[in-house]
Amino acid sequence: MGTIQDTIKGWEDIYSSWEEAQIMLDLAHEESDQESENEAAAMIATLSNAVAAQELECMFDGEHDANNAMLTIHAGAGGTEAQDWADILLRMYLRWAERKNFSVTTLDLLPGDEAGVKSVTLMINGRNAYGYLRSEMGIHRLVRISPFDANKRRHTSFASVFIFPELNDDIEVEINDKDLRIDTFRASGAGGQHINKTSSAIRITHFPTGIVVQCQNERSQHRNKDTAMKMLKARLYEHEKSLQQDEHQELAGDKKEIAWGSQIRSYVMQPYRMIKDHRTNFEVGNVDSVMDGNLDPFIKAYLLWRP
Repeated sequence: MGTIQDTIKGWEDIYSSWEEAQIMLDLAHEESDQESENEAAAMIATLSNAVAAQELECMFDGEHDANNAMLTIHAGAGGTEAQDWADILLRMYLRWAERKNFSVTTLDLLPGDEAGVKSVTLMINGRNAYGYLRSEMGIHRLVRISPFDANKRRHTSFASVFIFPELNDDIEVEINDKDLRIDTFRASGAGGQHINKTSSAIRITHFPTGIVVQCQNERSQHRNKDTAMKMLKARLYEHEKSLQQDEHQELAGDKKEIAWGSQIRSYVMQPYRMIKDHRTNFEVGNVDSVMDGNLDPFIKAYLLWRP
């Protein structure tokens, strides 16, 4: 009920802002006041953005769209170049979360050998965080002149992005202790140096699926274990859902669905500048804006396209 009330209030606020803009515009015309007209134009531009954002939120109809999200980035093959690309994506999602006023906690981070990150897992807390981010699941491809290549050659790098909802306590996922291996280790990376000097970081391996999760955010081993189990629960839930979807598609003969592991988007820096989503064919030329967190146009295009 709270979500519905928030949605209604959002539209009521937009309507009130529209009335204020209309009054300002009428005043500008009556008095031929350029300053009032400019102010009305600015109000209308802000209103247009608010309407677009509200329309986007009304598209979230998935079972867990309203939930918080766990986001994991893995650098692909290619060493420092790919690890730098993973770090660029990390910054992009952090800036996006900042734009949404979502809070972010780094659950696990494995720094790169020379630069960037090998992998990172974030918990993103905010209304509809999973609804927004589930469109980002897949392989992200970068084409650019590598800053790490002395010969200034063009390189192609890949990174995978995985998105899982934080599950409510009332959702049951069966996990047998005999199927798990739980390892402890010391936290790594710049953040790890300040967390502790004991083996409080936790890694859990689920043998039947091969899923591995780890958490080193907290000083407490017990808290890290609780968080890692929550991560495992979410991943096992999504794993089972994906198996059911694959079976359904096989029975239905549907070959159009994009697999989670396939390339979803290309970010081209040279020889031209463009970002294109290969599922929706939506593309933009303002690369800097997207890398600074302006992802909503891609998210909206995905929500309109999704099967």
